[in-house]
Amino acid sequence: MDITDYLRIVADEIHSVVVATVDEKDLPSTRVIDIMLYDENGLYFLTAKGKVFYKQLMEKSYLSLSAMTSGPDTMSRKAISISGNIRNIGSDRLEEIFKKNAYMNEIYPSKASREALEVFCLYRGQGEYFDLSTKPITRDSFVLGGAPLQKGGFLITEKCSSCGICIEKCPQDCIDQGSPYKINQEHCLHCGNCFDVCPVNAVIKAERI
Repeated sequence: MDITDYLRIVADEIHSVVVATVDEKDLPSTRVIDIMLYDENGLYFLTAKGKVFYKQLMEKSYLSLSAMTSGPDTMSRKAISISGNIRNIGSDRLEEIFKKNAYMNEIYPSKASREALEVFCLYRGQGEYFDLSTKPITRDSFVLGGAPLQKGGFLITEKCSSCGICIEKCPQDCIDQGSPYKINQEHCLHCGNCFDVCPVNAVIKAERI
């Protein structure tokens, strides 16, 4: 999948997501919001100018979101997380948002009442896709708006002695034999078992997990 597939899942398939901002004491502040639109430039949502959420967005211009698809149980769901920069685009696309999300007309029924609203775009950042419905699990990292990609997890270096202990401990069987052994990053849980058990310290942490 590409970036637009991930954004479509967030906006259309999931829609209601948990977002985190930072308050005036630099403490995390979370709430559930609806993602109203998406395109190749990012995700779009709105809020009222009188809300604390609006104040935090204007002061920090950054947020993180987490979203999960519905399903009968955890093992049938997919999760997406994105952290990045947001910008206020005012009333741009407000009419489009109300047309696509008809329920908003019940909350703000008149044009006069909608003057309280402003639209924001999450336009630059990094995200991760995590699918527990596949065996082994599937994960992928992606970027939005040209942000640098910082992949996390663990790597096996040339110090590897090919002893096989890490393979025995890997819950997803995602380590291939070789010289050195190699972790299949798209299936790795980032659990750290390989890092903990390697007798020659051949496994290192990537910068971002």
